[in-house]
Amino acid sequence: MRVAVGIRLALKLCVPQQCRCGTQVDSFGLHSVVCKRASGRTVRHHHLNDVIAKYLASAGVPLSKEPSGLSRSDGKLPDGLTLIPWRAGRSLIWDVTVSCTTADSYLEASSREAGVAAELAASKKVVIYAGLSSQGEFVPITVESHGPVNRDALQFLNELGQRLVETTSDVRASSFLFQRISVVVQRFNSVLLHDGFIDDEGPE
Repeated sequence: MRVAVGIRLALKLCVPQQCRCGTQVDSFGLHSVVCKRASGRTVRHHHLNDVIAKYLASAGVPLSKEPSGLSRSDGKLPDGLTLIPWRAGRSLIWDVTVSCTTADSYLEASSREAGVAAELAASKKVVIYAGLSSQGEFVPITVESHGPVNRDALQFLNELGQRLVETTSDVRASSFLFQRISVVVQRFNSVLLHDGFIDDEGPE
């Protein structure tokens, strides 16, 4: 909770130190959410994808994670595929990613408008997966480290939330979905911050 509040309010979170990747980290610790050596990035991705898959299944939608028949040109797979039509007679293909709101490549745009980092990252995903358009409807699910999601993802999550309400008869089901995604992102912001610390008394 301390890290989540600190990142939201731009408070100092740690003593300035050197990350295990060699980069100097300031007292706000924001390098931690972009460091490519942080093992928590991969785990965070899997947790978010599991949340999407779990709630789709709860809504009665059968799915396949990392479907082998849908690789893009570089051989990488999307995160999931619904095995029945999702909208307009087409299956849903999705890919989850987290963009850092304060990354150098997004900072100028993010300072002007909330959610821009998510939209820019989503646009890149659409280009990468353009070759799959004939096999289903591709939706990039991009969540920012500071919270916002891209517009296409928001529409999808709202639709999923409504189906959850209809399936479970629980009017809170949609709220639980959004809360779960938020908790995963905030939890791993803390994990990533700790990933960057070097323990002089233990192995790296």
